[in-house]
Amino acid sequence: MDNNSAASRDFLTAIARRYYEGDATQAEIAAEFKLSRMKVGRLLRQAREEGVVEVRIHVHTSVTEDLERRMQARFGIDTALIAADHSAPEDQRAAVAALVASYLERNLFDGAGIAVGMGRNVAAVADTQGPTVLRLGTFVCATGGALRAGEPWNADHICRKLAARFGGSPETLYAPAYVPDRTLRDALMVNQTVKHTLDLARAAHFALIGVGDLGEDSHMVRMGWFKREEIMRAREAGVVGDLMGYDFFDIKGRERNDILGRRVIGLRLSDLRAIPAAIAIAAESSKAIALLAALRTGVVNVVATSLANAHAVLALDEAMGEGR
Repeated sequence: MDNNSAASRDFLTAIARRYYEGDATQAEIAAEFKLSRMKVGRLLRQAREEGVVEVRIHVHTSVTEDLERRMQARFGIDTALIAADHSAPEDQRAAVAALVASYLERNLFDGAGIAVGMGRNVAAVADTQGPTVLRLGTFVCATGGALRAGEPWNADHICRKLAARFGGSPETLYAPAYVPDRTLRDALMVNQTVKHTLDLARAAHFALIGVGDLGEDSHMVRMGWFKREEIMRAREAGVVGDLMGYDFFDIKGRERNDILGRRVIGLRLSDLRAIPAAIAIAAESSKAIALLAALRTGVVNVVATSLANAHAVLALDEAMGEGR
């Protein structure tokens, strides 16, 4: 058997099924397919890396149920989706995304509108695998596009992948995400084409939102939308995060747009607050403070994060409770 056929997806699937579904040992698989045990181990690893096999670690139900109840009571949210902790950022992002995908599979309905933001955490949801659940439904760009972001993290690309993943159709927002000139941005916001798409997003039943934290690796910082001095000045003034990039807020969840705000074409906090299921996704451990502040805005109905972040948010909120 040549290397190409051995590495083919069909062959990887056959090996993976024997191991994960047939309970065959690696030695038994090696004998059956006339391979070495070391080769079988490499193929199983390749199957995981290429997405032929998805390994999901589930936190014990009693742990997540307790955390979910505490977060519901503390922040008035409907649902908390809490993933097991992973050391690798990509694995953590995938684990959180898998929970969001499962939530959407259970809750999406024909005719639903889903407003979609940009960034790695939202994009990871579109990269999951699972059943198509919609015949009708629209994934609407809730923010414009950015050339420097590249396709994978732009709302338009994500919308198209979400529509392919869950069913329905994508709706593009024909506008840039970032406009440094506020006069031009204001004019674009009322442009008939732009307004039509944003109105569809405002009327959505669900929203997929990334949480920004102004860290060096945050989406908007990597895009170069703000100068370093602006970021530092905003941090010193108490700004800790953003939702959708349009509105920024402090640790108490209060809007703070005086330094960085109103440069993005997209939905505002007031728009998101009217969407029945606004899903905030934050996989990174660096985002605990920004996630706490986002929960305090009153915008978020569903939060998707890691076990460590859930514990950190609750501990931070309790420690800072007197300042709320």
